[in-house]
Amino acid sequence: MGILKSKRFRGQSIHRLDDKGRLRIPTKFREILQECYTDGLVLAMRKDHLEAYPPEEWEQIEDKLLKKVAFNKEVREFVRYFVSSAMECEFDKQGRILIPALHRERAGIHQEVVLVGVLDSFEIWDTNRWHKDLEAAGERYDQTFSEVARLVE
Repeated sequence: MGILKSKRFRGQSIHRLDDKGRLRIPTKFREILQECYTDGLVLAMRKDHLEAYPPEEWEQIEDKLLKKVAFNKEVREFVRYFVSSAMECEFDKQGRILIPALHRERAGIHQEVVLVGVLDSFEIWDTNRWHKDLEAAGERYDQTFSEVARLVE
């Protein structure tokens, strides 16, 4: 699996969906899932992309939200948007998952996507949206770096 034996998702890669909306998950991500988690994914919507979580990581998110949802309007609203969009995805024999049409539509995903490792999960972006978001993040990089440095001290 490379130099680092880890259960963290890192890096970026470009992929194409097939005509049915199936996506082949890269080997390095599949190896992490197979070695460290249940071999499957939970897909959930963000505002402009999809998040792909190993089932065990997703369960932790739900457990944390469950403790807050009953008494907090904003948490309930977030759960309504994010958790209600969650779909369990199993791999087919070729290592692909089917991204449901509703998820593709809401995330603006057409055929070419970028998979982005973000430690405990990975993101699935339409390539054009990814480039726009990355450019905007680059413009804020120095400010963001300073804020993150304070958080991780």
